[in-house]
Amino acid sequence: MEHAKTVELRGHLIDQGVFARVMDDVLEYSGAYTIDRFDVGRHHTDESYVQLTVSAETPEQVERIIMRLQTHGANPLDPGIAVLKPAPRDGVFPEDFYSTTNFDTQIRLNGNWMDVENSEMDCGIIVTEDRSSAKTLPVSDVKEGELVVCGGEGVKVLPLPEPERKSPESSNFEFMSGGVSSERPQALQVRQIAERMREVKARGEKILWVGGPAIVHTGAGKALEALINEGYADVVFAGNALAAHDIESNLFGTSLGVDLDKGHGVPHGHEHHIRAINKIRTCGSIAEAVEQGVLKGGIMHALVKNKKDFVLVGSVRDDGPLPDVYTDVIEGQRAMRAALPGVGFAIMVATMLHSIATGNILPAKVPLVSVDINPATVTKLADRGSAQAIGVITDIGLFCEQLAGELVVGYKRD
Repeated sequence: MEHAKTVELRGHLIDQGVFARVMDDVLEYSGAYTIDRFDVGRHHTDESYVQLTVSAETPEQVERIIMRLQTHGANPLDPGIAVLKPAPRDGVFPEDFYSTTNFDTQIRLNGNWMDVENSEMDCGIIVTEDRSSAKTLPVSDVKEGELVVCGGEGVKVLPLPEPERKSPESSNFEFMSGGVSSERPQALQVRQIAERMREVKARGEKILWVGGPAIVHTGAGKALEALINEGYADVVFAGNALAAHDIESNLFGTSLGVDLDKGHGVPHGHEHHIRAINKIRTCGSIAEAVEQGVLKGGIMHALVKNKKDFVLVGSVRDDGPLPDVYTDVIEGQRAMRAALPGVGFAIMVATMLHSIATGNILPAKVPLVSVDINPATVTKLADRGSAQAIGVITDIGLFCEQLAGELVVGYKRD
């Protein structure tokens, strides 16, 4: 291995498995490493410190390994200066562009470190022409000639700070953070999530919900409606289905043609969702349907009534769709990004694709909880890079009902 670079890493490297992942990634990228220094913390509260020399056959391979290790908070001992190259044309980065993580990032220009705005994974870093500011940008939005950070020189990734140690009851998810499991007391998990949501609201930050239609199918729509009315849902991301079946349930009392009170199908119930969509299209929008008195309850009604933001992004399988649904996914991504400022907590319920899409654009510093009956949904979200994700494996309807019971004074399902 002819080319090498030394990185440093500090934090709770052993008990959180960070150092093992760093070594695995070096080998996975066909590199080698030597441990130059390893100061191990003596107590649980002490941080460890490592200097690691990474080597590979080409300098380009070393840079790729370093960029990968930065996702774990490892940074070059000698950071260098950021290299800037112009984008060759609209929608195209230079070949060796720096691919971002979702951690807070800084770049070094003219001997000074500069914060990069809008932490988001799988983007590039764009620097203004006067070198006064930098931001992440998806490849679809870059314009020809914009200055793009290339290679790993002069880039520093800031790991998440250690959570403040509190009492066991409000321990910032310490109890929950040991991987994905259904064998944990659900009542305790819900109380911890409710406590975190209260803290977020007390700081004046927003709570983001990402939801799938199972919220309605399981009868949890009333619980989410109550949480919106109480101020515990400020932004909602979903697809056409959640909104369509929520509206169906309030116009016809069914979801997928099944009576939500009696639990059985009704005559011609399979038509209800498309008739509900048609009714909203006749009104012009969901907000217009509320204004005209056509839509009188439900999740979407509560969002409109309380002036909360929602972004509905569709897919090729959608019926209708509703007039508020983004059918251009790039425009939908942009609308989702525009709704993120001020979000301090995210909760994702029963939707794999929208959860992953949202996890991809959320900064790592925003705590998120993924709730699903299927463990694979929660695991895949974490595997895609949302390392801050906490998983709750449970029935969606019961979870939402219990959360509303914790947060909404006097809540009781009709």
